[in-house]
Amino acid sequence: MSRLRFGISMSLDGYVAGPRQSVDEPLGVGGEQLHDWVVPLAAWRAPHGLPGGEVNDSSAVLEESTAGIGATIMGRNMFGGHPGPWNPENPWKGWWGRNPPFHHPVFVLTHHARPPLELEGVTTFHFVTGGIGEALDRARQSAGGRDVWLAGGAKAAQQYLAAGLVDEMLIHLVPLLLGAGERLFEGVGTDLAGLRPVRTVATAKVTHLKFARPRGRP
Repeated sequence: MSRLRFGISMSLDGYVAGPRQSVDEPLGVGGEQLHDWVVPLAAWRAPHGLPGGEVNDSSAVLEESTAGIGATIMGRNMFGGHPGPWNPENPWKGWWGRNPPFHHPVFVLTHHARPPLELEGVTTFHFVTGGIGEALDRARQSAGGRDVWLAGGAKAAQQYLAAGLVDEMLIHLVPLLLGAGERLFEGVGTDLAGLRPVRTVATAKVTHLKFARPRGRP
């Protein structure tokens, strides 16, 4: 069975977004700094249709994290738009423009149904109202034997972590204190249900912490 892999940038005090998140500031006040390590990388820029970029010790980490992925799951907040029902006249189409960087099916957890959104680059957003189990089942079916990526945000990750469904977790720990915002491990408890540290890659801008379950687990 394909594995559910999760990765996210986190501050030293445990936040993955700053306070006062909004359509104008989707990562909250100061939250964009969590991604200062990745945006300059060529490995990040290429899927976003941007030229150039750096190659450093974080490049291999990012490339490994995106290899072998056949579908993505994300929460409604990460997909974006105003909360509540979708605007039928002008429905939100995500942050990524007409050609998102995924290039495979994406399953969005939401309480509000809407038809699939087909965009360029073989990316189709499917809106799942049946919860995290339905989203994971559909993502695995679409992935065709490849792994499924859990992109976030915090609330979606908390649900999958609490249910013990995450097989690999990659925390990009940024030397930054946000002081407030959205904590990744809020309400998850103290047991990561078999996830164990397997690798650390330290750089000046970020420390990558990889956790995984043994393969072949039930």
